Amino acid sequence: MNCPHCASPTTKEQRKKTTLGYSTFSCMRCHRTFNERTGTPFNYLEYPTDIVLLVVLWRLRYKLSLRDLAEIFLERGFVFTHETVREWEARFAPLLAERLRTKRRGQAGRSWYVDETYVKVHGKWCYLYRAIDADGNLVDSRLSEKRDMEAAQRFFQQALQTIGHAPEQVTTDGHGSYPRAIRETLGSDVLHRCNPYLNNRLEQDHRGIKQRYYPMRGFGNVESASRFCRAFEEVRQFFRFRTTMNQSVSLAHQRMMFCQRWVALQGMFLAA
Repeated sequence: MNCPHCASPTTKEQRKKTTLGYSTFSCMRCHRTFNERTGTPFNYLEYPTDIVLLVVLWRLRYKLSLRDLAEIFLERGFVFTHETVREWEARFAPLLAERLRTKRRGQAGRSWYVDETYVKVHGKWCYLYRAIDADGNLVDSRLSEKRDMEAAQRFFQQALQTIGHAPEQVTTDGHGSYPRAIRETLGSDVLHRCNPYLNNRLEQDHRGIKQRYYPMRGFGNVESASRFCRAFEEVRQFFRFRTTMNQSVSLAHQRMMFCQRWVALQGMFLAA
């Protein structure tokens, strides 16, 4: 293990371990000691990294409140408050989401379906812009306080940065902000289709964030709402086992893929 202070590879493992059981090392060059988590976002945490990963992932993936998670891990012998869960989410969910966004760059199709759904933030309705491709895979998502051309342009710019290529056609519900936003952001060669019936697949796909959002009874501020929605969408896409619409995947295959992706997610989380 290289030294996190001077990057020297001449390190030696010590017999003494940390309170949580992590190995300690000493550097032969700068003569400083460190452990496995030194130089990472997980240093100085009072809980093991795998427990923090479980808390953050369960918070994003399942319909659990902050207090639910604190009670679940209390039964397992880990004592922390719901505010600790909130802090871990704010600290590590963006890191996890960014890793997942980078991993799926260039994987979206050439036909995008774009729409927005309502999310309540501090008693006010905000707009969550979402886009999927023809196979139902996530293109991108972005929370906005307004529904206008500027918000649509920012969403398409973010989608381009995430995916890395423009689509051949975009299907929307016909809102007046989309034609100019598509033309100026994606290019005049992109075909724009306005048909609410063709966009039904995205309307149904909104149920993912809606089902997760309803038990929370809204968000406290736009920053936390944007952070949660982005991380939720990325984790949901990562554990999506279908590669095409209406594809049949056996339960045994789903379980195998879940275990494989869970191990991969652990690696990405630790690498963050």
